[in-house]
Amino acid sequence: MNAASVVRDDDAAPALPAAGSSFYLAMRILPRARREAMYAIYAFCRAVDDVADGDAARDERLAVLQRWRDDIDRLYDSAPTGAAPLRTAVRQFDLRREDFHAVIDGMAMDAAADIRAPDWATLDLYCDRVASAVGRLSTRIFGLDDEPGLALAHHLGRALQLTNILRDLDEDAALGRLYLPREALAAAGIGEARPDAVLADPRLGAACAEVAARAAGHFAEAERIMAQGPRWAMRAPRLMAIAYRAILERLVDRGWSPPRRRVSTDKLRLAGAVLRYGLI
Repeated sequence: MNAASVVRDDDAAPALPAAGSSFYLAMRILPRARREAMYAIYAFCRAVDDVADGDAARDERLAVLQRWRDDIDRLYDSAPTGAAPLRTAVRQFDLRREDFHAVIDGMAMDAAADIRAPDWATLDLYCDRVASAVGRLSTRIFGLDDEPGLALAHHLGRALQLTNILRDLDEDAALGRLYLPREALAAAGIGEARPDAVLADPRLGAACAEVAARAAGHFAEAERIMAQGPRWAMRAPRLMAIAYRAILERLVDRGWSPPRRRVSTDKLRLAGAVLRYGLI
């Protein structure tokens, strides 16, 4: 099944992960059935993310996301649906309706308003929806039992999303968004919520350091969980953790003062991880 087919007829088809990306490599090492299921999940996430970040009016984006919710419901009710290409993955790996809904709910948070300096509770909810919910779908495909799968999704999802937030500060600001939590900004002495003003503030580093510390804590807990699980089921999430933990470390080493050089995946480190965890 082509993952690009997991879109509504009236939406543009999302591409597969870019070859050489951490997502692509993590999926490629999976057995075929699990790999195809992950491609379907990835395509779904890309499709709804494109809706949330699109140029349409907010009410139009929210309406399309509601249609996605309805399609997911029809999928589980065995009715004709625009999400039909997800059916095989849902049945084969017992994927849960509420996790698909959570992903859509997270995208709706972006579509409804530009998020600016949310409190930690709101940011954590956002991370749960756009990242850990995807993790809950993924860990079932990877073959993890419920208890370690839920725990890994909780911690690795948040670690990846907080790293994304730190990496994408300038890109998000260009969209009018600022995901740094207000408590971290206040602790750094920043009382502003306008993205351009926050990113120009010399105290930005202190706020980012708090977010980075939380991400590092989640990475450490995810590593503990992965060390206790079956090696074959942990190969894909371990690759993701290695790739994104390296990004976090490079962000911290780079610092937060402008101009902020874009930080990408450490290809050599990722290649070593593929050899260690993907092929051996």
